[in-house]
Amino acid sequence: MEDAVKKAQLPQSGREMQIQEALKMCRVFFVNAGIFSAFLNILYLAPTIYMLQVYDRVVPTRGFATLGLLTLLFVAAASTIAVLDLIRTRLFVIASQKLDVQLSGRIFDALMRAGASSGTVTNSSLMREFDQLRGALTGQGMLALFDLPWAPIYIIVCTILHPLLGLFALVGGLILGLLSWLNEKVTKAAIQKVVGANQSLFQAMDSALGQAGVIGALGMRKAFVRIQISERLTSNLISARAGLQTAVITSFVKAIRLMLQSLALGLGAYLVISQQMSPGAIFAASLLVSRALAPIEMVTAAWKSLVQARAAYEQIGLLFDGVGPTPQRTWLPDAQGRVSVEGVSVASPARDRLLLQGVSFGLMPGEMLGIIGPSGAGKSTLARALVGIAPLVNGSVRIDGAALIDWPERQLAGALGYVPQEPTLFRGTIKENIARFQETFPGEGGLDAEVVRVAQLSGVHEFILRLPHGYDTELTYNGSGLSVGQAQRVALARALFGSPCVLVLDEPNSALDAEGEMHLIRTLAELRKQGVTIIVVAHRAGILADVDKLLVIRDGRAEMFGPRKDVMERLSGGKAVVPQETPEKASKD
Repeated sequence: MEDAVKKAQLPQSGREMQIQEALKMCRVFFVNAGIFSAFLNILYLAPTIYMLQVYDRVVPTRGFATLGLLTLLFVAAASTIAVLDLIRTRLFVIASQKLDVQLSGRIFDALMRAGASSGTVTNSSLMREFDQLRGALTGQGMLALFDLPWAPIYIIVCTILHPLLGLFALVGGLILGLLSWLNEKVTKAAIQKVVGANQSLFQAMDSALGQAGVIGALGMRKAFVRIQISERLTSNLISARAGLQTAVITSFVKAIRLMLQSLALGLGAYLVISQQMSPGAIFAASLLVSRALAPIEMVTAAWKSLVQARAAYEQIGLLFDGVGPTPQRTWLPDAQGRVSVEGVSVASPARDRLLLQGVSFGLMPGEMLGIIGPSGAGKSTLARALVGIAPLVNGSVRIDGAALIDWPERQLAGALGYVPQEPTLFRGTIKENIARFQETFPGEGGLDAEVVRVAQLSGVHEFILRLPHGYDTELTYNGSGLSVGQAQRVALARALFGSPCVLVLDEPNSALDAEGEMHLIRTLAELRKQGVTIIVVAHRAGILADVDKLLVIRDGRAEMFGPRKDVMERLSGGKAVVPQETPEKASKD
């Protein structure tokens, strides 16, 4: 009893919270499909009964009326079989759609959370595997699994006709079952390799397609096509080997079932000749044996898809177990913008080295910090850590005393504004990108008013109005359709949406012209007056002229931190200087 209580008190895994919960909501469809399967398999006895009655009653007595009535009953039974089979298939289709509604969003959310927590791009092929799992729900394998429990019933009916027929069907079923088990043992490892190879293949393809423009500009397209072809050949070879292994056993199963069906006819003839059965039982025996063995054959034929579906289930389960359910945080008082960075360390994606080591500093609301240092020092990594993108190995980032992980996700998003080193926009309208794809916004004027306000504040309102459709101009894949400078200014407007109290800018002026940079400087000055805490990573001097404090990062460590004047004097050996502008944008940290 105590063990049961302890088990009940343990937190559920992500798999139990997500997949099993979704499957429970689909349970009613599977239960109804099982009920329809019962009626179907009972009606499948109709051809056997019809044949027995025709040979044993109609033919000897020449009963035309009996034949007509039997035929009408058989046609009605066959028609009912068609209707029930259609309804059962429809139930599986509805269950598949229901599962998609319940899980597809959760899987995508988990993929994004997994990518955010690891700092790497997650494999989108998991969504394709989920589609394969859903497809298995409506395939022949699932239908066979629902018919499989009725195989013993048909064997019992064979036994009623004659014990030898029952024994024959039982032995045949055991042989096919043994082959199916052997098929599972032989192909399990191969199919798992197929799943892994497909994941790697699609991940490489997604990565290449996402950088198609750069690949083409550098003349690497043919090389990437060659690499893709090579990887596909490897994946297809693994898949072909698994398919051939399955095909060998499936072919044997088909041949053995056909042989058993014909031998059942011969056994029935023998029993009739021996006067142990009526003549009508000859064909009835063949039909019953065939029906008893058909689900086993169908399961064997569909085994590869069933195993792949099972593998997809496991992969999705591992994803949910890894990220767990979305934590429910207590809503905190509105953030004021006090930032504390306490001993922050960040590891590389491979976790073989530290990109940041023990970085600490603090800012009060309304202060502006400039982060400088050589390329590759870890400045962009620190910027990502400040907004919760880069996972921390040690230390914490706090806003108003609360660690980032303690803030509710929606509340933290409203308190933070972030412009990444590369202005990442998304497919959709400019308005949707600026509004962070929100559909509503509280306050006077609503969403449109807020979008226009931050666009005017960031200096993009005028150029947006000159676009063919203004704020409703559609951007394509990766937000393409704007110049890099325009995209950077739209990204700034997006960061300002909702009036965040902390703004993190990673080289926000790298693609701006002189006019754009001057407007950016004026915007930052206005935000400081409003009490917004601003953190800027920069290589160009103009934007650092009015910062309150400077942080110098070198080799992932905080080398200097303090008021701008003091830090610049230390850097110059006592002579106040400002950083020199670099002609080109520094490489990504």
